[in-house]
Formats: sequence, C-alpha cells, structure tokens
Amino acid sequence: QVQLVESGGGLVQAGDSLRLSCAVSGRTFSSGAMGWFRQAPGKEREFVAAITWSIGFTYYADSVKGRFTISREDAKNTVYLQMNSLKPEDTAVYYCAGRATAAPYIPGTRKELYSYWGQGTQVTVSS
Repeated sequence: QVQLVESGGGLVQAGDSLRLSCAVSGRTFSSGAMGWFRQAPGKEREFVAAITWSIGFTYYADSVKGRFTISREDAKNTVYLQMNSLKPEDTAVYYCAGRATAAPYIPGTRKELYSYWGQGTQVTVSS
C-alpha cells in the first residue's frame, strides 16, 4: 500500500522557520517527481515546490522562491520542504504529492499530474 506520511507542521511566528517531511512507503518515485502544494481557507489548492527524483531538478512558485527549499533523501525515500522567513500568508494546509513519471527537468506544477497524496498538515504563521 502506497502511503505518504507528512510531519513537521505547526504554529509558528512570522519570520520563523519550519521543515516539513514527507516519508513515502510502498513504492518509490525514482522515475517521477514529488511536490508540495498548499490550500488556504477559501482558496484553490496551489503549487508550492517540486523536485524530480532522477536529477533533483527543482521548481518553485514565485511566492516562495528564495524562502523555501525542497530536497530529497533517497536512502530514506523522504522529501523535505524547508521553509524560512515564514509569512502569515504562508498559512495553509500543506500537502505532499507524488507522480510516478516525470521528465528530468519537468517535475510538474499541476495538481492533476500527481496521483499520490498525503493527508495534509497544517502550517499556521502568526504575525
């Protein structure tokens, strides 16, 4: 059974840092990609960051570029999202997602491309 288990969410203050983890079990995405999406109250689920497993190519939404870093650890089959300089507008439920196939330089930004999802973890940033 494929599972994506997230951890690391919580309540922090503006300017703080937080690291989210997504542990994958049941399969690997070595030929695909992993991504992070988020959904704030009353808004659509939006792309945050993604990484291809083959070469580790990363891509970020403009709103988080320079502040967030996505990375992978092959030995643990785990993907991380390091979030620095957090802002209140970063408050959302963050979802980890995986897709089985992706080109080395194209992780994909559309949620429809991802077949496997975590349960979501709440990140709240207070001012």
